[in-house]
Amino acid sequence: MALKKIEAIIKPFKLEEVKEALTEAGIEGMTATEVKGFGRQKGHTEIYRGSEYTVDFLPKVKLEIVLPEASVQKAITAILKAAKTGKIGDGKIFVLPLDEVIRIRTEDKGEKAV
Repeated sequence: MALKKIEAIIKPFKLEEVKEALTEAGIEGMTATEVKGFGRQKGHTEIYRGSEYTVDFLPKVKLEIVLPEASVQKAITAILKAAKTGKIGDGKIFVLPLDEVIRIRTEDKGEKAV
């Protein structure tokens, strides 16, 4: 069975909700990384001590999830439901093919390694 990797960029305050939604959907195991980025919104302007400056890179969380292809739609639905605020900057979901997954401890490969 083919494996896929989902990378989701979400707002940091949505991390717990997304994690809970994925757990409820039966998705186990994920990596979360604090990242910074911007998309169409191109950051925003703030005023600090009377000076205006542009914040280009906004804090985000990047989730990485490896799962069997059959579980991808379930994971996407859970992420969409939990991460969506309806406001600009909600993030993106990327689905990528995986050639190989190997668990270092046991050297299991493929789905057994996930």
